[in-house]
Amino acid sequence: MPEVLKRYVRATEAVSRFVGRAAMYLIFALMAILIYSIVAKALGGIVLLPAQWTLEMAQFTMVAYYILGGPYSMRRGEHVRMDLLYATWSPRARAVADCVTVFCLLFYLGVLLYGGVSSTQYAIDYNERSYSAWAPYMAPIKIVMCLGIALMIAQATAVALRDFAAARGIEI
Repeated sequence: MPEVLKRYVRATEAVSRFVGRAAMYLIFALMAILIYSIVAKALGGIVLLPAQWTLEMAQFTMVAYYILGGPYSMRRGEHVRMDLLYATWSPRARAVADCVTVFCLLFYLGVLLYGGVSSTQYAIDYNERSYSAWAPYMAPIKIVMCLGIALMIAQATAVALRDFAAARGIEI
């Protein structure tokens, strides 16, 4: 395997690890948002104003948590997989199967990124807002989604390269 591909795999996995580890802390932001919502509703506007923004902000935080954590999960091999037959195969047979299925994943992610970039461009050009009482701008979360999808494509490519090497009996 050429050295440039090995460096690509290592660099992509390092970025996925950094972003994924950082994204893990979004769960605390999500908890803080939800706790604030509960307290604000429980006090009924006596001390805190009821927060209309908490539902959507919690949704945006959860999207960022999942989208940015996905490549890290893939890097660690902790993503969902049908293990009915897969678990009984040899590591080399698994690598061959992964080499085949990664093309379906890359196609799906490519279509998703294409639509995401188009939607993000629209949100930026027209200052798109959510149709809620809070009405936040949609561009920031769409940008995060596109970055997460692009990182997932990079990580899927790195995993594919690692699997191609493993199918040939080479370790990266």
